[in-house]
Amino acid sequence: MSANVRPNSRVMDLLRAGLGAPLIVLAMLAMVIIPLAPPVLDALFSFNIAISLVVLLAVVYVRRPLDFTIFPIVLLMTTMLRLALNVASTRVVLLHGQDGHGAAGRVIEAFGEVVVGGNFAVGLVVFAILTIINFVVITKGAGRISEVSARFILDAMPGKQMAIDADLNAGLLTREEAKARREEVREEADFYGAMDGASKFIRGDAIAGILILFINLIGGLAIGVLQHGLPVGEAAKIYTLLSIGDGLVAQLPALLVSSSVAMLVTRASRAQDMGGAMVGQVFGQHKALAVAATIMGLVGIVPGMPNVVFLTLAAVLGYIAWKLYKKQQAGGSEADGDNPALPAPGGASASNPNAELTWDEVRPVDPLGLEVGYRLIPLVDKNQGGELMSRIKAVRRKLTQDLGFLIPPVHIRDNLELPSNGYRLLVHGVPVATAEIHPDRELALDPGGAFGTLEGIPGRDPAFGLDATWIQPHQHALAESLGYTVVDAATVVATHLSHLVREHAPELLGHEEVQQLLATLGKSAPKLVEDLTPKSLPLATVVRVLQNLLIERVPIRQLRRIVEQLVEFAPQNADPAALTAAVRNGLGRFIVQEISGMSPELPVYTLAPQLERVLQDSVQGTGAALEPGLAERLHQSLADCVTQQDAKSEPAVVLVPGTVRAALARLVRHSVPTLSVLSYSEVPEDKRLKLVGTIS
Repeated sequence: MSANVRPNSRVMDLLRAGLGAPLIVLAMLAMVIIPLAPPVLDALFSFNIAISLVVLLAVVYVRRPLDFTIFPIVLLMTTMLRLALNVASTRVVLLHGQDGHGAAGRVIEAFGEVVVGGNFAVGLVVFAILTIINFVVITKGAGRISEVSARFILDAMPGKQMAIDADLNAGLLTREEAKARREEVREEADFYGAMDGASKFIRGDAIAGILILFINLIGGLAIGVLQHGLPVGEAAKIYTLLSIGDGLVAQLPALLVSSSVAMLVTRASRAQDMGGAMVGQVFGQHKALAVAATIMGLVGIVPGMPNVVFLTLAAVLGYIAWKLYKKQQAGGSEADGDNPALPAPGGASASNPNAELTWDEVRPVDPLGLEVGYRLIPLVDKNQGGELMSRIKAVRRKLTQDLGFLIPPVHIRDNLELPSNGYRLLVHGVPVATAEIHPDRELALDPGGAFGTLEGIPGRDPAFGLDATWIQPHQHALAESLGYTVVDAATVVATHLSHLVREHAPELLGHEEVQQLLATLGKSAPKLVEDLTPKSLPLATVVRVLQNLLIERVPIRQLRRIVEQLVEFAPQNADPAALTAAVRNGLGRFIVQEISGMSPELPVYTLAPQLERVLQDSVQGTGAALEPGLAERLHQSLADCVTQQDAKSEPAVVLVPGTVRAALARLVRHSVPTLSVLSYSEVPEDKRLKLVGTIS
């Protein structure tokens, strides 16, 4: 028994070693040259039909086209197999056709005798119909869809890449997820590009089948009459039936593979079960089934019509429509109950209005809250396919990693006072932003290089106020091909939340959060934390310094370095503003890297000496405060600097003395939020500066 196992295992080892595909290709090429016996042809024809059926069923059961990326190669191999079998069967038909209908094997004989009843005229008609269906309808349509899909996918690649980068920057994706999404975009482009070329195979195969049939007819008639001396009528009957049987044997697998190509390229790119989607979308509407049942019933009572058939179909459709209606009614009554994700206001006392009031009624205010209108409830309900909860979780994870402290959970509730499409974001119970979205549409944003216009509902991006258009989901590919960045409604809300959390991060960092940060740091540096509080500084001062850093958009990820600076400078000056400046000096390299990345030089603006003296006098109290006109001109000059740097894709940085840095940063914090104000002492000594201009 072991002797029998070893050869089989060796064969499997050879196939696993990469020899399977070359051997198959060589075998198909050998079929073109080496004559095959009729039994071998029968086995190969049966195998060809079986493999075509397997390919068709694999396409039906695959959940999305990208799960079948090997399909273009499979299509090429099956086409080569059919063509090789055509050549092999043609050789047998022409060499041994005079022996009768069984000369080319039982499969060809069965298709010639059984399928078309031995009538070559009927066979020609059936073959012509199959060829027209395959070549004119399925092959041509699949080729056109492949061509259009490939063009749209390739045109939309830049937009998809920008959308992935935007989601990564907004915290909706991790680096690994963004890498996987980019790889999926590349695979999608490669797949549809390959399908565009592979669809030409089946088109050429259909043309080859027609030509091979006529070659067999003419060649067989000539050989039968001239070489074997058969009467013209008998030769025509024999070789016509053999040629038609051969053509039908080849056309059936070709039709199966062509149908699989058409089904694959017409599938949506998202993962879905084809059978479930077909049943749910075609037969899932009770109104459509009820109307169809009514029409079938009316046709069934017309005299002269097949009444039993039509009335039976009407009864079946009516029964299915009634069952679906009852199911939807039951689902609607269940959906009217309380949604655990969106608790009804009033709490436990709402269920018992006579209960005595307790201190439990005074509930703490949530640090972060999101209130939604009733039409946005499906976005946050996982039972209805809502993705907003997972998007918010990804945003919290990204912001926690970026800012350096744990972002509190977002409490979501419905609010009937809001517009049906509206939502409101709250920080410590205070509304900070409100907006309206369209949950059944997608938002198309112009990142700056889009061309053309889109039909839809004009709107604005809630996070950054950019002009945008709410489009239908079927316009997604078109919008991306025009250069727009397209995001769904859940992503719009999550991006808006991310933007507001960054703006209000100082309000979310309190004593409890700082205590947790110090406790975590104390596990690795207990002596450092012990020297900080309460020995050097009270906790309230530490909280104030960390909040100042967040106000100036400096993450507190470098907590150990921050604490070291506080311990060092606390004995000299316990003022939070002075301590913040000292911490910034210690974090200079980190702050500069956050601004310019790994760039070897930092482009900076400086203040004119006269303006610098005015600001210093204003800060030290030796001169008058800034005049409104001077402050307005200063804002305009700084805004112009930011515009110039944005055009060059460079950061906008103003380098000033340490005495005026905090005042100038506070002056432009809200009017020019993308401007970074650094002091000379915050720039590392090894950082090369590039003077861009002087502000006067």
